[in-house]
This record gives sequence, structure tokens and C-alpha cells, in this order.
Amino acid sequence: MVQLPLGFSAERRTFTVSELTDGIREALAVRFTDIWVAGEISGTKAASSGHIYFTLKDGEAQIRCACFARAARFLRFRPQDGIQVLVRGRIDVYAPRGEYQLLVDALEPRGFGALQAAFEQLKKKLAEEGLFEAARKKPLPPYPRRVGLITSPSGAVIQDLLKILTRRFPGIHIRLFPTLVQGEGAAGQLVRGLQYFSESGWPEVVILARGGGSVEDLFAFNEEAVARAIVASTVPVVSAVGHETDFTIADFVADLRAPTPSAAAELVVRTRVELEQRLHSAESRLRQAMLFRVAVARRRLTELGVDRLSGDLHRAIGKRQQRADDLESRLRAAARAALAARRAKLQQLEARLARMDLRLRLADGRRRLEAASLRLTERARALVARAGRRLDPLEAHLHQLSPLRILDRGYAIVQRQGGEIVKDPAQVAAGEDLRVRLAAGRLAVRATGEEP
Repeated sequence: MVQLPLGFSAERRTFTVSELTDGIREALAVRFTDIWVAGEISGTKAASSGHIYFTLKDGEAQIRCACFARAARFLRFRPQDGIQVLVRGRIDVYAPRGEYQLLVDALEPRGFGALQAAFEQLKKKLAEEGLFEAARKKPLPPYPRRVGLITSPSGAVIQDLLKILTRRFPGIHIRLFPTLVQGEGAAGQLVRGLQYFSESGWPEVVILARGGGSVEDLFAFNEEAVARAIVASTVPVVSAVGHETDFTIADFVADLRAPTPSAAAELVVRTRVELEQRLHSAESRLRQAMLFRVAVARRRLTELGVDRLSGDLHRAIGKRQQRADDLESRLRAAARAALAARRAKLQQLEARLARMDLRLRLADGRRRLEAASLRLTERARALVARAGRRLDPLEAHLHQLSPLRILDRGYAIVQRQGGEIVKDPAQVAAGEDLRVRLAAGRLAVRATGEEP
């Protein structure tokens, strides 16, 4: 009896390519789900669909990565070639090319901090749009009586603001828009508060405030939506976020940046000691310039993860969009090739057309026609001359044989009225009119009879 090796089946199973690919995908999905991979980004490509494709590599290997639009919107920074990163995602198989790839859910620079990278990128973007320019910022009213506050309703910040504002200006009117100041949903509430005060037109100035905290605690004030809401506000906005050394995007776009919430209350409501406060503010700005690099360096030490926000359905849609991006690239390449071939064919036809210029051919035909016409004329003249030489003796001979020569000697030709020549008197009846042709004319006669 023949023993079969372990795992060997006598029945052969045949897979289709799709079945094999699905099996490989399932095997990889079980083993490599929600993993972190370290490497260097290269070949970054952003598609019109919002997907981002790149290659993650190290010294010995590389893997293709795809970050679909749904996940790309939540990245705290944009992938760039040459950056060492940590990528969070899962292994999947892209069936049309038969290759495995890493579907990216989160992306962090190694040793740099995703939040700091996002901060720098957004800061550069808004600065290029001119949103940090002093010329576009609105001046604060010197003595406002209505102040809007956007901050948390609990905590020390609101108590400090109320205490300082009422102490410095007892009759001031204050309206609070309560919001979260950190965590999920905080940015949206801050935007709604800014829009509320801007649309109502009630306050003369708005203070956007929260106390100090870590980089991630303050990151709601680094969101682009909050920055653009500040810019769009019809009311001057004072940013009072964190401590003096804390800088956020809201500070750069606000009409005035206060080093602390308490300082914001003092800057908004002026007193007789205004000169002293201005000197204090100038001192704060000098310290800000010196401490800026220290603050940036400290933020760069912080690394944060981004929660995974993509499900199986979204990945399936993303893969199909990836297929569409692939087909679009191939279509563009084919169109460029076809256009190049048609352009080369057109150049060949233009060259042939230049060689077959009708004007040149017409000029050549005209020269040939003139030459043929000249030869034909000369040949006709020769033929006429030769025929004339042959005709001369015949004409002379004909002249000698002409009846007119006989008439010159006194003879005549008698004809009947019908033109018949009379050779015999029997042809003519008595009294018949006849015509007689002489050498110098004709006679009309009448026959009277016949003479023997």
C-alpha cells in the first residue's frame, strides 16, 4: 500500500485566479490587521479622487501603500518623499495587479510629531493665503460694553474672565457661548460659537479662551475650520489659549493674541493704567520671539496616533476608486501615445504634400506643354511645306489639263439648263434654251435647228 505524504490529497483542486487572490487576502487579513510599519516614504502621488499613494521602504524591501480619501481627510500632515514615518493599517491584496499593499489608516512622522507636522503645514498654507497679515485684521474697540466669551462653562478660565472684566468695567455686558475646548467635537463647537456671535452682531469683541494644556489638549485651536471661522467673523476676535509659551493657529489668525485668558480680559477692557498694560504687552511679545523656538522644539517631541476611521465598506469603495485611478493613468498614457503617433503621421503627410506641391507640378507641366506645342507647330509647318512642294507640280499639271486653257484658244462649252454638257446635236431640241461658257464669260442662246 502506497503511503501519501502528509497534507497531500489524491484529489486535485484547481483555483481560479480570483479565488486564490481572495484566499491570500483572507490569510493576510487575519495575520496583519491593525499593524504599525516603520519606513521611509517615496513616490508620493495624490490622485484627483483624494486618494494618496506612496511606497514605504527601508534598506532591503519596500511595500506599496494606499491611503483612501476618507482616511486621508483625517491625517494630521500630508505624506512627503524622504520622511521617516510610522504607518498604521492593514495588509490587503489589490487584485487587478496581483500585489499586496498596505491600506493606511494613520500616519505619523518618526521623531517629529504628527501634530507638529500638521501645525507647520497649516501654518504655511494660511500664511501663503495672507491670513496672518496685520492689514486684514480688525482693530479692537477702545471701550467695549458688550463682550462675547467662547470657552468652557466650567473651570477656572471662565471665573477669571468674569472677575477681571467686571472688576475693570463694572457695567459691562457679557454673553457666554459654552463649548468644549479639547477632544472630539471641540473644534465644531468653537466654529459654531464664532458663527453665532458673527451673525448676531451683538458683541463688540469676542474672546476665544481656554487654559493651558498639552499639545494635544490645545489642538482644537489648530484646526483649519476654527482658523477660517475666526477670519470670517464680522466681530474682532481675541485669542487667549494656553500659557504665554503656547502658540496655536488661532493665535496667528485672530485680530489680537493674548498670552493668557486673564491677559485677554485686561487687553479688551482698558483702564487708566493702559500705558502700563501696553508696556507689559510689549514685554510679552519680546518673550514670545525668544521662546518661540523652544516651544516648537518641545512640540516636536510629542507623537500622537490617529484613530482608525475606515471600515470594510469604505476600503472596498476605496479599492474601486484606486482601480479607477489606475485605469485613468493608463488611459492618459494611451491617449498621449495615440496623439504622438497621429502627430508623427501628420508630419509625414505634410512632408509628402510639400514634395507634391501643385504649383511645382503645374509649372513643370506648363513647360512640357510649351515644349510640345513648339514641336507640334514646327512639325505642322514642315508637313505643310512638304505638302506644298508636292502640290506645286500637281497644280501646274492640273492647270495644263484644265478645260479653261482650251477655252482660251476660242473653244466653248455648251450646256443644257440642267447642266448637262451637249456633245451631240441630237441631245437638243429646236427652240431649247442653252448656256454657252466662253473663256471670259457665259452666253444664253436658243437652238433653232440642227446643221449637218
